[in-house]
Parts: sequence; C-alpha cells; structure tokens
Amino acid sequence: MGAPRYLCGVESDRHIVFFDGVCGLCNRSVTFLLKRSKNRANLLFSPLQGESAQHYLTDEERNLDTIVYFRQGHSYSRSTAILMILWDIGGIWKLSGVIFIIPRFLRDACYNWIARHRYQWFGKHENCRIPTSSERARFLD
Repeated sequence: MGAPRYLCGVESDRHIVFFDGVCGLCNRSVTFLLKRSKNRANLLFSPLQGESAQHYLTDEERNLDTIVYFRQGHSYSRSTAILMILWDIGGIWKLSGVIFIIPRFLRDACYNWIARHRYQWFGKHENCRIPTSSERARFLD
C-alpha cells in the first residue's frame, strides 16, 4: 500500500466522502449519511469543488459526475464508493454488500444514468452545502 496518504493533516485511517457540493441528490445523501453515522466520527465529508479535493484527488477523481470514498489509504468511486460507505456505516446497511455480486460495469452503468439526470431530478444549488455548526467538525474544505 505504500506510505499513508494525508489530507490537510488528516491521517489515512479517516474515511472521507467526496461529493458534488452543488448537487441536490448528493447533499441529501450527505444528510442521510450524517444521520446514520453519528457514532462514526472518522467519517468525514468534503465537496469535490473544495480545496481538499484539489489537493488530494486526481483530476479523474474530481469528476463532478462521481462520488469518491477515501478509505484506509484507497479511493473508491461510483457504485463501489456507495456500497463501501453503506457497509462502513453498518447496521442494516451492511446488507447492501450483496449488491457486489452484480458486475461493476453494470452497477456503474446504473450509477452513470442517475448521475446524468441528478440535477434535473433533484436540483442544483448555487453554492456548495454549508454545514451546520454541529456538522462542521465532520467537513473538510
């Protein structure tokens, strides 16, 4: 795996969800994850448009049509990222792991279809999501 990767002083044992900060679906997903991961202080969030993503992710990973999940020194994108996040928040959400039996190219085709329509279906905000004061510690710039 090599040397640990760092993001603005955050060790690689942190789990970071990079998301499109202006996407309505993405913001709803972050709210969903915040509510279900209250005891997971190591699950952090950062918009793909932010400084952390600029310094930490490759150009390909910063594609606004995807979600990137950085976990234990590795990055995952698209459907794999979603499944890994759900697995990590635990509880009933671990059952989503069964979806891994579907080949990635099929999972990602579905993911890409939703990504193409997400602004139309869920809206697009003018600015990135502003975390509340109680959420602020869970967000990176």
